[in-house]
Amino acid sequence: MEQRLMSGLGVSALCLGTMYFGTTVDEERAFAVLDRFVEAGGTFIDTANTYSFWVDGGTGVESEELLGRWLKSRGIRDELVLATKVGALPDPPGAAWPEHAEGLSREVVRRQAAASMQRLGTDHLDVYYAHIEDRRTPLDDTVATFGELVTDGLVRVTGLSNHAAWRVAAAREIAKAQGVPGFSAVQQRHTYLRPRPGAEFGANPHISDEMLDYARTEPDLTVLGYSVLLSGAYTRADRPLPEQYDHEDSRRRLKVLAEVAGELGATPNQVVLAWLLGGDPPVLPILGVSSVEQLDECLGALDVVLDDELRQRLDTAL
Repeated sequence: MEQRLMSGLGVSALCLGTMYFGTTVDEERAFAVLDRFVEAGGTFIDTANTYSFWVDGGTGVESEELLGRWLKSRGIRDELVLATKVGALPDPPGAAWPEHAEGLSREVVRRQAAASMQRLGTDHLDVYYAHIEDRRTPLDDTVATFGELVTDGLVRVTGLSNHAAWRVAAAREIAKAQGVPGFSAVQQRHTYLRPRPGAEFGANPHISDEMLDYARTEPDLTVLGYSVLLSGAYTRADRPLPEQYDHEDSRRRLKVLAEVAGELGATPNQVVLAWLLGGDPPVLPILGVSSVEQLDECLGALDVVLDDELRQRLDTAL
């Protein structure tokens, strides 16, 4: 699989998301997907300390614990780039979310980093994200805490997820002023379809045009996208479009997407992934798959070539 650079880290062009591993995706299926991903050359795996607390019986530790068991059984920790997140876990458990998310105080970040490493069975985290915004904690303090984790050798790269563009820019400027390692990755909701103006996503917003414009000017900032395939809505009749995307612009774009996919002999999902990878700025997709078959379809996106004419058709959707 093609490799990309992420603030000095070599990562695979596709990242495997593990949100439901250990909850709705059982261990046998999860291990099979992980094994296939690595077999295909994948090196980049994403989780969080919250996955998946909202599932019946879930507490948030399930994904990291499953990954820890898999890593121990396969003995390949040093071959992989592990990303996890902090800041969004309900505190106390069961409290209303996101009003009572744990936040990004120094005490929380340090404690949860140690807990994540213990569950994953590792002595460092390759990528560590602030999962959602915490306006209660001064941004200067959050920047200092994450920078400290890097200088202490516990984290290699830090990132921000579900943050406004101005907060990302401000945090990076604060890091420069403090003389500490700054955030060099952004993970946001992103896909080919565009939400209607004013659509609400709560604490997990769709990426903004401002964020994409900012990333174009910052060559050291890597953008990653989640929910890129809309939980199967591009290809499955039983998965309707989320209501935020159900509008006339989406219908035009879906028509062009189907035409381009047909011309290329690809699936709409594969074209969406290729569109993200070849964009300006390029966006590394985080794959939310639950079976080897779904993963194999996504891997096929790496063989899809969108020339300038096809990309123009997709972008304008006329």
